[in-house]
Amino acid sequence: MAASATTFSSLSFASMPSQHQRTPTPKRTSKPTKSLSPTIPTPTITTTTSTTTTTSLPPKKVLVPIGFGTEEMEAVIIVDVLRRAGADVTVASVEPQLQIEASSGTKLVADTSISTCSDQVFDLVALPGGMPGSVRLRDCEVLQKIMSKQAEEKRLYGAICAAPAVTLKPWGLLKKKQTTCHPAFMDKLPTFWAVKSSIQVSGELTTSRGPGTTFEFALSLAEQLFGASIAKEVGQVLLVSTADDNHTKEEFNKVEWSVDHMPRVLIPVANGSEAIEVVTIADILRRAKVDVIIASLEKSVQILASQGTKIVADKLIGDAAESIYDIIILPGGTAGTERIHKSKILKKLIKEQDSAGRIYGAVCSSPAVLQRQGLLKDKRATAHPSVVDTLTKAVDGAKVVIDGKLITSRGLATVADFALTIVGKLFGYGRARSVAEGLVFEYPRS
Repeated sequence: MAASATTFSSLSFASMPSQHQRTPTPKRTSKPTKSLSPTIPTPTITTTTSTTTTTSLPPKKVLVPIGFGTEEMEAVIIVDVLRRAGADVTVASVEPQLQIEASSGTKLVADTSISTCSDQVFDLVALPGGMPGSVRLRDCEVLQKIMSKQAEEKRLYGAICAAPAVTLKPWGLLKKKQTTCHPAFMDKLPTFWAVKSSIQVSGELTTSRGPGTTFEFALSLAEQLFGASIAKEVGQVLLVSTADDNHTKEEFNKVEWSVDHMPRVLIPVANGSEAIEVVTIADILRRAKVDVIIASLEKSVQILASQGTKIVADKLIGDAAESIYDIIILPGGTAGTERIHKSKILKKLIKEQDSAGRIYGAVCSSPAVLQRQGLLKDKRATAHPSVVDTLTKAVDGAKVVIDGKLITSRGLATVADFALTIVGKLFGYGRARSVAEGLVFEYPRS
């Protein structure tokens, strides 16, 4: 069945509700340091009373369950978007332990066990997909009871990727609901009620297609919880493109990147690193059969990334530094970027990477690290809008900029384009397009 894919750039903030099909329905900081970039803001949710007094609304409670094989991009983006919107999000493991290995190998740590959530009332329960993650969710009796009660009491619930067909359908929660899901599972949905839209809202149920539609899915949920203006603001903060923003890539001093072995990529991470960037880049590169090592700059392999997401690295940076990598990629995140800049081991690695003529890259605020360490030289680059003007040869506007063996990106929602561009440079257009189709992400046809 053909995919009806969406791109992040297809989401227009001018009229967000019109971007998905809808069936009728009743209605954290570290101690102050000199920062490489301003803190990326989180929208403030307030209400004004008749006496013009501004007060905070009570937080909306959201549950995001995860298990072995959960799709990591979907889980992390949903959590990140909803926390930025102001929701109190609980990530709950359906496994006996809190740490799970997601579908592409990223290790995530939940906030709590699903058993502690059974008596709580949630404004929204959102299921990420992935296989076998969707099966693990389906087989969790506690989660089934929570979801059944959620639907029975007409509170919001949602599912993406394989989860609508694999998890919700066996629980009987798709009855008389127009539903979408990942193209590979469309044949498992009831034919009359299956639709190919990127986002489908049917009463209290919202469904979506895959990793490439997760920003749109999460922003739709944010809109239903908090209203269109908050969803629009969060989308802008995350650099989710408007409909007319299709300026994806610029390349200068073109050279071949192909290697005669499985490429090895190092992604150093620290407390405060941008979770969306780390997880998206690792997920997409691993789908393309790249050997990705996530290395912690902290004393522990577990790091507390942006928006409270807990990621377990594969190694400590000291151990990872013993190997040679075809590419080193620096993620962003205000606090994480400061720690990346201060790592002597990493500074030595990147300088050796440059001297040896190997590939290196940075996203979001991290190109400023390369600038300060003298590694941009006369190279063209881009970065997060808050720091792009500090670069000596900045290319503003393009989501991804390549100059020889340097690749940079604006970060956040643009990193899928960044990672797919790397896949294309390493393996060619065909593999990049194949990976994009699996993500349900619209990839340029040339």
